[in-house]
Order: sequence, then C-alpha cells, then structure tokens
Amino acid sequence: MEKTLAMIKPDAIEMNATGEIIKMIEEKKFKIKAMKMTRLTKETAGEFYSIHKDKPFFESLVEFMISGPVIAIILEGENVIKDYRNLMGATDFKKAEQGTIRKKFGTAIEKNAVHGSDSEENAQKEIAFFFSVEEQLKIIG
Repeated sequence: MEKTLAMIKPDAIEMNATGEIIKMIEEKKFKIKAMKMTRLTKETAGEFYSIHKDKPFFESLVEFMISGPVIAIILEGENVIKDYRNLMGATDFKKAEQGTIRKKFGTAIEKNAVHGSDSEENAQKEIAFFFSVEEQLKIIG
C-alpha cells in the first residue's frame, strides 16, 4: 500500500473547512493512518518548501504557511499519491475541476486549502518531516 502526506493549510482551517475536507478524503476511501495539528515556524516552513526557495513567491508562501496551524495527515491506499492529487485539483483553484478540494475551498494560488506529495520519494520525506520515526512505527504496529 502506498502512503502520502496530505496537509490542510491555514486558510482552510481558518474558514472551518477541515471537516468537509476530511469527509471528501474519506469518501474517496483513502485510509487516514495518522493526523496531527501543528504550527510551522518561519524556519520549518522554509525548510518544507525549500524546493521553491529561488522562486519569487517563496517568501509570501512561507508567511502564509506560518499564519495559522496546519493539519498533517498520512493517507494510505492503492495509487493514493496520484488519486489524492486528483482530489486536490489544480494548484490554481480557478483552473481546478469541479468537485475538487481546491475548486471548493481555494481563494488564491498559494491559498489553495491543501498540499499533497507529488511522488513516493517526496511522500516519504514529507511524512518524515511531520511524523517522527517513533510515531510512524506506532502507525504500522
């Protein structure tokens, strides 16, 4: 079974969309293996999004991501990385298909409600970013 990181961003939490987003995830039959609410610091947000550090939107993305709590979720299922990305919709909520999380809750390219890993390699890194080895072992056991 494949695992991925899903993250509910500060904008979606602020608009009280957490329950609806989790419901959309559950309706797709993804198994929620772990979930935690946390708050990123400027340093941790910068580390998480370091792939974008040379892009013009990096600073505003970091500022947005530290503006409130996030919810990190480990999802499991067959093809969960691809299928969750389809459920999220396009990064630009205006281009996202109807029925996707970003179409329903996105308000800007950065404020697009959710994040999801884009590959198995990144899923492993991103899960490890939010969940310690000990937490991951508890999930397995």
